[in-house]
Amino acid sequence: MEFTKRQREIIAIVKNEQPISGAKIAAQLNLTRPTLRNDLSILTMTGMLDAKPKVGYFYAGQHLTNLSFETLYAAPVATIMLAPVMIKPTTTVQDAVTSLFMNDVGSLYVADEHQQLLGVISRKDLLRSTISGGDLQHNYASLIMTRMPNVITTSPNARILDAGYLLKEHQVDSLPILAEDTQKIVGKITKTRLMTYFIEQGLAIEQNQL
Repeated sequence: MEFTKRQREIIAIVKNEQPISGAKIAAQLNLTRPTLRNDLSILTMTGMLDAKPKVGYFYAGQHLTNLSFETLYAAPVATIMLAPVMIKPTTTVQDAVTSLFMNDVGSLYVADEHQQLLGVISRKDLLRSTISGGDLQHNYASLIMTRMPNVITTSPNARILDAGYLLKEHQVDSLPILAEDTQKIVGKITKTRLMTYFIEQGLAIEQNQL
């Protein structure tokens, strides 16, 4: 794994001034602590840095071979995708709200009888429809959904890194995963699922080092 220029600067600072807090590292780089959170997480997870609560960061200098780009980021999204929650375009808004909360999801996928994606309904869409005073029992999913082709999607063979980039770039909570060359929904990937995946990978690596 090749580190960025800023990550290399962080390593150099820690080497020279260990133990050092995240706040002091940020101050030396003229950045805020939250800005460095992702860099520090990567450096800690790869074994380059070690962190102790209330003490700070130490230089560890370990580069774990089992945390490679290929295994962590280039794996196909199909390996971690979740089952989608689908509704019909004729589902009422009231039933859509019920489905959202019963399944504890952030988005519903509107599909036809062949599971072809027609659109997506988010929590915000349902909240907006609810507070607008509309008739929830007679308004349908098709009226409030974001329609295809205005939905950001991905495919089962897409890299986990690329799916994460789409989630970040478009500021959405989930992506429908469509079968290659079709509009059929085969799964979904969410920000929460990605976070869980990276945490699980990090814990597995840590366990193997014990």
